[in-house]
Amino acid sequence: MSDRAFQMRMRISYDGAENAVKDLQVEQLLEGDWNTFVLSTRSPGFDVFTYAVFTCQQTYLRLNCAERDLVLDTAEGRLEMTTSEDWQMTRLHLDFAVEVKSGVPTEADVAYIVERMQQCPVSKNIKPIADLETRVRFI
Repeated sequence: MSDRAFQMRMRISYDGAENAVKDLQVEQLLEGDWNTFVLSTRSPGFDVFTYAVFTCQQTYLRLNCAERDLVLDTAEGRLEMTTSEDWQMTRLHLDFAVEVKSGVPTEADVAYIVERMQQCPVSKNIKPIADLETRVRFI
């Protein structure tokens, strides 16, 4: 059996105290090259699922930052997902590097935000994953 590997990265810019998304660019690693991800009716189903996981996490990141009075400027995110040959997710690593426009994030803020990200609707519907890592870094 061989595993299946998926990688996406995103760049986001935000606007206002509620951290509304001003611009969102997503790329997907395909055969060693980063390609713009364009969601369409022709997108492979598992790519859509991977994108849904990624954007759901980003949504909960920005909303919970706003709740903690952290106004965001930009963020860069990376998703690495591995499934078994039969499509069962075995690994999910998410990493977000976030630039703050105003507010000073504390360790308690980071812990709260990461915990809340696990409550996004997509995450709530994923079976437990042995190798799950969510990282939020404020730069």
